Amino acid sequence: MIDTRDLRRDFHSENGTVHAVRGIDLSVSPGEVVALLGPNGAGKSTTLRMLTTLLPPTSGSAVVAGHDVGTEPVEVRRRIGYIGQGNGSFNGLRVQEELYTQARLYGLDRHTARRRTAELLEQLQLADLSRRDVARLSGGQRRRLDIAMGIVHSPSLVFLDEPSAGLDPQSRSNLWDHMDRMRREQDTTIVLTTHYLDEADLVAERVVVIDHGTIIADGTPDELKSQVSGDLVALELMGVDDAASAADVARAVPDAGEVSVDGTVVQLRVHHGDSTTPELVRALDAAGVRLVATQVRRPSLDDVFLSLTGRSLREGEAA
Repeated sequence: MIDTRDLRRDFHSENGTVHAVRGIDLSVSPGEVVALLGPNGAGKSTTLRMLTTLLPPTSGSAVVAGHDVGTEPVEVRRRIGYIGQGNGSFNGLRVQEELYTQARLYGLDRHTARRRTAELLEQLQLADLSRRDVARLSGGQRRRLDIAMGIVHSPSLVFLDEPSAGLDPQSRSNLWDHMDRMRREQDTTIVLTTHYLDEADLVAERVVVIDHGTIIADGTPDELKSQVSGDLVALELMGVDDAASAADVARAVPDAGEVSVDGTVVQLRVHHGDSTTPELVRALDAAGVRLVATQVRRPSLDDVFLSLTGRSLREGEAA
């Protein structure tokens, strides 16, 4: 469904050249759900804009839905849906009119356009707003309309750039239920970017991590998290002296990684947190260390990014 080779994009200005995308090799099979992760400026959105023909590559090649993005952009656009970060709807129409017009522009006949409009208004919780002017929609409501407009023609490949930004939890859940139904019933391929790491972990069967315009990791969420050295065990102690003693006990754990102390909290990584923690608690009790609480956390996708780049994905977003 997607095949890129050494895809690159440079931006030139009077201050010099910015190499936004520095050689992306990416293959996506039909029916896959792929999440592109990386901090702001990593090249995610630029890559999506090239794959959707909105931005010409500086060099390299990309074939999307069987057609070259450079020489056959119209054929690519017929076969894809794209929901970008900005609003794609027009303020001068009502919600139902806007969605119906979009369906007709994609070539759907009147009957099919009316049916798809009614279906999506219902499924994306816009039915009660069908006669409201687009200009009067809230940010979350307008985002749901943008999503409906991007998939009204039932494309075989959907690009979602931060699709759930601004949506409340229920709307996010409904969005992914709808996407899952499209995938099951129509074998739709989905490529998304998101700042919600839990969302990527939940909905994507494959995660591609991009940093500084290149792919630095590619695999299932579990495969990527298995590269992180174990579960994180956090021990909260009664006092600073207890924390120092607990750190000594923790360092004696056979499979313990680096042990860190921050005030009254001791953290360490172990391969099997669930089985190691009870043994550690018993050792602390035997040593007379006053323990307040324990917590075991499985590796997250942010931990994956931290292990790959030396910084948190959230720190990269803030920067």
